[in-house]
Amino acid sequence: MPRAAIDIGSQSLLLTVLDDSGRLLRDEARVVRLGAGLGDRGLFQPDRMEAARAVLAEFAATAEALGVAPAQIRAAATSAARRALNAETFFARIRAETGIEVAILSGEEEARLTWLGALHGLPLPEGPSAVIDLGGGSTELVLGDGERITSRVSLELGAVRLTEAYLSGAEGPVSPRALARLRAHLDEVFGDRRAGTRPRSVLAVGGTASTLAAMDAGLASYEAEVVHGYTLTRLTLRRWIDALLSAGPEELRRLVAVAPQRAPYMLAGAAVLDRALELLGRQSLRVSAGGLRFGLLTGCPETGGSG
Repeated sequence: MPRAAIDIGSQSLLLTVLDDSGRLLRDEARVVRLGAGLGDRGLFQPDRMEAARAVLAEFAATAEALGVAPAQIRAAATSAARRALNAETFFARIRAETGIEVAILSGEEEARLTWLGALHGLPLPEGPSAVIDLGGGSTELVLGDGERITSRVSLELGAVRLTEAYLSGAEGPVSPRALARLRAHLDEVFGDRRAGTRPRSVLAVGGTASTLAAMDAGLASYEAEVVHGYTLTRLTLRRWIDALLSAGPEELRRLVAVAPQRAPYMLAGAAVLDRALELLGRQSLRVSAGGLRFGLLTGCPETGGSG
């Protein structure tokens, strides 16, 4: 029987549908910026809620056409929903209008499911590994060995959140001083979390990592088969940081032509990945096109509220 999952993030909504043999039937992402303007303890904005509602209604219809009833969709919301004071009210409306039941995941549960999903379709690396899930509102850092998770933590370091707090929306050239303040904040958050065991390999999931891989590969449009397993080095990340830092609006759109809606947030995202690699003592990472939604399809949530 087909299975479907929806990942409701701060930046994007993602739908994945698999058939009973695990074959991919549908995998799509829509940028709606549900967490835009949210801050640390705010409200989902009316226009962002309406955009998300419309996309979720489309996702429900798509899944049903592929054999999955809306009530059977495994849907989960992450960082933005944990912070939004009106999240439960919004998801109650979604359930009433679409039949989709949304679980609001804890940071720890988000990290667990991200680990499972990041490994989807990639060979398990030998020895200790790390998974970085960089989202719009938070970053999940998971360490493990094979299929066994040894530690996991959720950090309030998302690309959208950091851009709004430190880079003034990043619609044009960013001052080196603003980037320095952002990096100082990253150093402060990462400073006391240095891994006791240095992982042999690092995987990164999420829209920022996937978009950077697509940009670096020179893709005109997103191609999951190219992105999945793509290697980004710290040197490559720093080159992109330099390019994004000085780019005006027109140049920024050209650089991020593969996903223009993400353009304002790519600088902050690249800075997070660079600092995360420094924390982990590695010089490169592989990008996984998997992530939370694949984890939802292989490991049901342990805890979490429903909206």
